[in-house]
Amino acid sequence: MESTVTIPVWSLILILALAALAVLDRLLIPSVRWALRRRANRAIDELNTRLRLRIQPFKLTKRQVLIDQVLFDPAVITAVETFALENNVPREVAMDKAKRYAREIVPSFSAYAYFHIGTRLARSVSELLYRVRIGVANEEAIENISPQSSVVFVINHRSNMDYVLVTYVAAQSSALSYAVGEWAQIFLLRSLIRSMGAYFVRRDSHNTLYRKILARYVEMATRAGVVQAVFPEGGLSRDGNLRKPKLGLLSYMIKGFDPQSGRDVVFIPVGVNYDRVLEDRVLTEGGAKNTGGPPRFKFSPLVVLGFLFKNLWLRLTRRWHRFGYACVSFGAPISLSHYLSRVGVDLRTLSEDARAEEIEKLGEQLMQAVGDVIPVLPVSLVATVLLEAMRPLTLFEVKGEVFRMMSELEGKGAYVHVPRADRDYAIDVGLRMLALRHLIVVANERYQINPKEKLLLQYYANAIGHLHDQDAVAAA
Repeated sequence: MESTVTIPVWSLILILALAALAVLDRLLIPSVRWALRRRANRAIDELNTRLRLRIQPFKLTKRQVLIDQVLFDPAVITAVETFALENNVPREVAMDKAKRYAREIVPSFSAYAYFHIGTRLARSVSELLYRVRIGVANEEAIENISPQSSVVFVINHRSNMDYVLVTYVAAQSSALSYAVGEWAQIFLLRSLIRSMGAYFVRRDSHNTLYRKILARYVEMATRAGVVQAVFPEGGLSRDGNLRKPKLGLLSYMIKGFDPQSGRDVVFIPVGVNYDRVLEDRVLTEGGAKNTGGPPRFKFSPLVVLGFLFKNLWLRLTRRWHRFGYACVSFGAPISLSHYLSRVGVDLRTLSEDARAEEIEKLGEQLMQAVGDVIPVLPVSLVATVLLEAMRPLTLFEVKGEVFRMMSELEGKGAYVHVPRADRDYAIDVGLRMLALRHLIVVANERYQINPKEKLLLQYYANAIGHLHDQDAVAAA
């Protein structure tokens, strides 16, 4: 029993290291993890006292737990078995595929990443590029929404900057959970976006198993009261007009809605507009080529670096200007239970075709509400006036027509953003932005459209075409 055992030094070091790891794993790490979790929960409780729309416990649940809840849902298990039979593969193979889909979809929310990194980064980028303004805030109506409601922000999709801009302006209301397309599946960016509570969506996927897993996650999040943000158009507009809504996510949210459950679904229309959309040329050129389907954006480091160096040079030479105004307006909340009560419909009792028809009607109403709150900005006003005139205009004529249009739109209830409460200055801003980009030509103290840039000018006029006399703009 008192014999001496001789071992190499490296073995002793390895044994000691493993023993230290065991002590850390069993004693120290759980205590530290508990302390950090307790501190994080206190921080979230304090944060919820300041937010208009609270962060729900579902959003704070561990990601692996959410993945398991989705995978072992009876509807998903049935879909896995159906997939295995239809594709003649073992059930284990189908289940592995379902796990990959669930890991791709389910986010991993971090309050620190959202509020300390995401929103601060969103604010810096937004204010660097634009003069950010809130048009109609509707704060009182949003504050009066029941805490038991599931809130969905319904937003028009003008630019990929929409995610950044809306995150910034809504930071005082809640942490939004976005449905993000494949464009965000970039290394490092993907992890940041997932930690901010966003979930990735394959918009063109017709895989029934994938769609079932996506549907179950969205339905679970909605029932749990997670605040979500959706872009019903499903992609960026190529001509500036509002696109017809795609109702996949909307149908997942409300398909099994029970008015008696105590948790209503409340939609908040959000209108976004820019004096300059970063992707405008890509979008309009794609529309002119009529390539079909949503525009695709490929991340190109050379393009990004070229854009940065060009703007850095303009800044160093004091010729750089921000890209005009970016404005966000919030409409009046629309309660799903009140809507269904008004039209006398219970979605649970309808056939698939009848339910799809009712959801389509709701989608059209939501898009109309979004269109009504899209802010009217200087560039859109000036572009519309010059397109309708189709001839050179003096500054006096431009101002007269813009003043008339402002009064017309305000009479219809639209929000017209007038910088510094000075209409003359607003027109100067619109003319300057268009002239800097050579979309209009100034000759003999008259302003006229650049024939080579008519398509892009039309793109900005179409942003408010649904509020103005769209037939006149289209005819021009």
